[in-house]
Amino acid sequence: MSSPPRSFMPEREPLVVLLLGPTGSGKTALSLALAERFHGEIVSCDSVAVYRGMERGTAKPAPEERARIPHHLIDVTTPDHPFTAGEYSRQARVALRAIAVRGHLPIVTGGTGLYMRALTEGLFAVPVRQEDLRARLWRSAQTRGGAWLHRLLARLDPASAARIHANDAPKLIRAIEICVAARRPMSHILARDPLTGFRLLRLGINPPRQQLYERLNRRCAEMFAAGLVEETRALFGQYGPAKALDSLGYKQALAALAGTLSLEEAIKSAQQGHRNYAKRQMTWFRREPNVQWLEDFGDAPDALNRATALVRCSFSEPLE
Repeated sequence: MSSPPRSFMPEREPLVVLLLGPTGSGKTALSLALAERFHGEIVSCDSVAVYRGMERGTAKPAPEERARIPHHLIDVTTPDHPFTAGEYSRQARVALRAIAVRGHLPIVTGGTGLYMRALTEGLFAVPVRQEDLRARLWRSAQTRGGAWLHRLLARLDPASAARIHANDAPKLIRAIEICVAARRPMSHILARDPLTGFRLLRLGINPPRQQLYERLNRRCAEMFAAGLVEETRALFGQYGPAKALDSLGYKQALAALAGTLSLEEAIKSAQQGHRNYAKRQMTWFRREPNVQWLEDFGDAPDALNRATALVRCSFSEPLE
């Protein structure tokens, strides 16, 4: 492990590397390599990796990888306790500051765009979750149909209703909850709390699309072969229909357990879901500012060499 450059010293705002890209693009391999070269610690930015017991259907670093490099924001809660983007931002910011105090390089890596944006830009100053109201809204939606939620939000906050898809029940319920609790439209709540005290280097991984899809298909099949259905059965038995089990892979495994999909159909559905998710991730990350794109997989030598050069340069050059 090489020593950090002299410029990575407390007299300057500490550097944070934000490593973003679609699922299956090699973020874990690149984050480990950079952490070893620059005395780094890794902060996961994955909305499923936060849940303990969800192993087969996630891309969590392996135990031996976590033993090599300190990792944060992995296995911090159970599937029956929803973990919001706001909670992620709070805990991740604490981790960043602690890593910087130790003189190490924080490397944030993951594919959950909302979590990344919550960390860097902050979230709207919205009321806390109201579980009783949420439960009533879910029950009403099941009785009256999903379109009812969208009509209700349109009356409370037309701007938010125009932005949220009529079939996206979780976002509709959260928006309605905020409107009711704040007594004003969610679209009127604009205060944010951006991350300060750090310099940010955004590195984006953009591998060839067809090769990425082939890798995702293989990885998804391997998840099922490694026991994803059995793990899902155990999680459902312990936690019931937890929202976390709606995640890709687990949702299809539940369908296989219920008999609504055959195992082969479940695998194909999960593969398609991962490919679609990768497309959405790239659409999201393309909107991020000042991203230095690596046009390869993160575990490719050329990507590692370019990322290393960019990190070294950022130690001595100011970032926008």
